[in-house]
Amino acid sequence: MARIGPALVRGAAACLLALPLLAPQARAAGPSAAPVPSGAPGSLQVLHWWTSDSERQAINVVVNQLARQDIQWRDISIPGGAGMGAGKVLKSMVLAGRAPEVTQLNGVIFGEWADLGLLLELDNVAVQGNWEKQMFPAVWSLLNNRGHVVAAPLGIHRVNTLFYNVAIFKRYGLTPPRTWEEFDKIVQLLRGTGIVPLAQSAEAWQIATLFENLALAESGPAYYRRLFVDMSPSAYLDARMLHILKRLRSLAGAMAQPVRERPWTEVARSMVNGEAAMFIMGDWAKGEFNAWGLTVDQQFGCAPVPGTGDYHLYSTDTLAMFADNYSHQAMQETLAQITMSAAVQSDYNKIKGSIPVLRAQDPHMDRCARDSWRAFSKGASYQAPSLVHRMATDETTKDAIVAEVQRFFIDRQITEEQTQKRLAAIARTLSRNRND
Repeated sequence: MARIGPALVRGAAACLLALPLLAPQARAAGPSAAPVPSGAPGSLQVLHWWTSDSERQAINVVVNQLARQDIQWRDISIPGGAGMGAGKVLKSMVLAGRAPEVTQLNGVIFGEWADLGLLLELDNVAVQGNWEKQMFPAVWSLLNNRGHVVAAPLGIHRVNTLFYNVAIFKRYGLTPPRTWEEFDKIVQLLRGTGIVPLAQSAEAWQIATLFENLALAESGPAYYRRLFVDMSPSAYLDARMLHILKRLRSLAGAMAQPVRERPWTEVARSMVNGEAAMFIMGDWAKGEFNAWGLTVDQQFGCAPVPGTGDYHLYSTDTLAMFADNYSHQAMQETLAQITMSAAVQSDYNKIKGSIPVLRAQDPHMDRCARDSWRAFSKGASYQAPSLVHRMATDETTKDAIVAEVQRFFIDRQITEEQTQKRLAAIARTLSRNRND
């Protein structure tokens, strides 16, 4: 690959989606974030959105291993769930000619950056480490762009996870709901007790997380992929979508009113504190509970979201490296090697709440992780790539759907039929743009 100069980087980045130039404030503190000058030998600047207690503890596993190779991790951590703020900061930095050496870059968006020639290809590292045979096929496929490996994986999250307060469930003789009918019975039983059945935030990505879970529960991964991977207008006009939207709206009755915009960590805290009985979120919430000193099956429990017991709605944690002038290539490749070491895979994911990307089962996984690993290892017909976390489609498509779903959830004047037609129109427009 030809060497890339700053002017070409800025020109290529300008071809990406339009971005706001006013970005969230980057935090210059974090794991091992000593004041090292930009571009200093023996250091890598890393942009990411791992900012909660457990996320910082997990990434310190990588930071410490990197330090053993005399490479310092220089932290740029951007608060904000689902990486929405981090994406804006990244684009702003690249346009300004200050691309970080490493960035958290989850999902199919790899391809957009790689097609512009901005990402370091990690083919040699992947071949030497036998990545293709070691990791799950879905992860291997995600990392590849036009025959080249363009990112290094850390772990796999299960987004279709229902957490519940063990003490509340024991007090009322409840068991984790396997169907939405069983869920509704729990909601009815808890009415008048002062306990909120379902903890929830009105943040767009958290509402959309609930929506994509309902889509998977409605008709499995095949229909789910028609919606969010194929962007089929007919799939959105299907009667099943109307049912999904009605279910989403009905779930508001199980939440504290009004539903406020809150960070996911605050919503998680409300469940373990006993204010709420259940919480639907990716299994990174389990990592946070553990960081707070709580133990699975003692203070909190985990189960698949109703209707999704056989399936795995997944998101992966990954790091991509910017090529720039290749002066950091050796250190970047060292970091990529570290992410795939068995010890880092085990330690990182145990803290983060996720599972390793390796096909070999980690013997140190807890019950929740073992359930996740078994579901994911069933293969592609049981897997669904998360829309919200960029596994299913590009940023523009994801943002359009997420915004429409949040608008529907908040505004009770908008009918299910209206939203169904709007989603179908979005799919039709974006599908046409893809084919132009």
